[in-house]
Amino acid sequence: MAVQNPFFGKREPEPFQPRQTPSPLQGATTGGGLGGASAQQAASTAAAASSKAETRADNGGSKLTVGPNIKLKGVEITDCDTLVVEGTVEATMDSRVIQIAREGAFHGTAEIDVAEIHGLFDGTLTVREKLVIHSTGKVSGKIRYGKVVIEEGGQLTGEISAGSGSGANSGSSSTARASAHAPAALAA
Repeated sequence: MAVQNPFFGKREPEPFQPRQTPSPLQGATTGGGLGGASAQQAASTAAAASSKAETRADNGGSKLTVGPNIKLKGVEITDCDTLVVEGTVEATMDSRVIQIAREGAFHGTAEIDVAEIHGLFDGTLTVREKLVIHSTGKVSGKIRYGKVVIEEGGQLTGEISAGSGSGANSGSSSTARASAHAPAALAA
């Protein structure tokens, strides 16, 4: 007797229902006898909606979240303001902010402004402004940073350089091959 896998069993078909979102121009076509006034109102509503969307993109920026149990491998991430890693990412990226959750792991190369590490980073990391390693964070590889904060328990291992890493500004950098398990919060 064959055992049926519960993941591939039969289920009731669900009717497809497309998402219906009201369009700013929809009111102009259903307005009936208002004519030109409705068209002008619809155009101004569309322009206002467009400017709100642009403002929202400027304030919140673009954000990519790789959820728990998700593996993203072999990609180049560009034009992403914030990357939140809750799963595993193997990539190359240039971004503003990276946040690695406690269960998250990033393997690869990253050039960013601010890094907040609760999980694991392994590879080449260039942080132009501030690197924060929390108590559960582990960073290893070739690391270059502007400023660093390591909470007690946080780990930093590898080839470590202090300095922003941007050409003329990196004249005051110091390089060390080190392994550090922070006994207390450090700030540089």
